[in-house]
Amino acid sequence: MTFDPASLNYDAHGLIPAIAQDHATGEVLMLAWMNAESLAETLRTGQVTYWSRSRKELWAKGATSGHVQRLVELRLDCDRDCLLLCVDQTGPACHTNRRSCFYTAVREGEEVEILKPMA
Repeated sequence: MTFDPASLNYDAHGLIPAIAQDHATGEVLMLAWMNAESLAETLRTGQVTYWSRSRKELWAKGATSGHVQRLVELRLDCDRDCLLLCVDQTGPACHTNRRSCFYTAVREGEEVEILKPMA
């Protein structure tokens, strides 16, 4: 069956959450948003492109930092309202220069930094 991006369940703003996961390790790297245009661009080029809600424009991951994400596989959840992007990540995924945006854990009621910025 041919994939049709219009078959996805976007929110009222035409967006869908997209979780980026390292294809080799399974590590969750980040969560961002996509619209039909950014998804089409990602599928066309293989470079992950998101929709920037703050700038209201397409955002090719790594366009300025060089920390690009190459799409290895696109997965859809059962409700078709969330995407899982299995990626090959170059450099850190987080704008804080960490491998993952999920660098803070809550342990015994306290926030603990579990990932340091990359050198």
